[in-house]
Amino acid sequence: MGAYKYLEELWRKKQSDVLRFLLRVRAWEYRQLPKVWRCTKPTRTDKAHRLGYKAKEGYCIYRVAVRRGGRKRPNHKGIVFGKPKHQGINQVKFKKNLQSVAEGRIGDRAGNLRVLNSYWVNSDATYKYFEVILVDPSHPVIRNDPKINWIVAPVHKRRETRGLTSAGRKYRGLRKSGHRAHQLIGSSARGSWLRRNNTSLRRYR
Repeated sequence: MGAYKYLEELWRKKQSDVLRFLLRVRAWEYRQLPKVWRCTKPTRTDKAHRLGYKAKEGYCIYRVAVRRGGRKRPNHKGIVFGKPKHQGINQVKFKKNLQSVAEGRIGDRAGNLRVLNSYWVNSDATYKYFEVILVDPSHPVIRNDPKINWIVAPVHKRRETRGLTSAGRKYRGLRKSGHRAHQLIGSSARGSWLRRNNTSLRRYR
């Protein structure tokens, strides 16, 4: 086994003494830093490289802290002057996952960079911490690399806000394959349902 394989096995055993100690110490360190922080190198080298990171010019890593928990509805005294359907206050969940929120936060901050991917690094009672891989589309090293220069195209601007990253595709329900993906043809569960349940009687058919 190579070194990355050992790292991968270590990160799988998050309840082990080694990783529990490391995560506890790092969580304390992350709490002292700003919520969005530029890292000098990835915390999980093996994971970052699996997700497309390269240790060369044009790539950078940011760590983002996102507050955990659902999204409580901000109604005064929890009173909704409407139908019972809309009276939920406490158990309201956000449709996006927290990893996608983290990608969006750094996407707002670094408008000149493109979000490639992200991964979990830590969590405590209040925050989840994700490291986001960003690519500079105007850097000549990126523009001349045929493996990554697809991200230079303007169609990939703010891809993290449109649910096109891996975390984004997950909350959209698109991270499926085989027979479970039959209802996602056209990348839209709702669109394929409409197509199956509507009778289209065209004039020339």
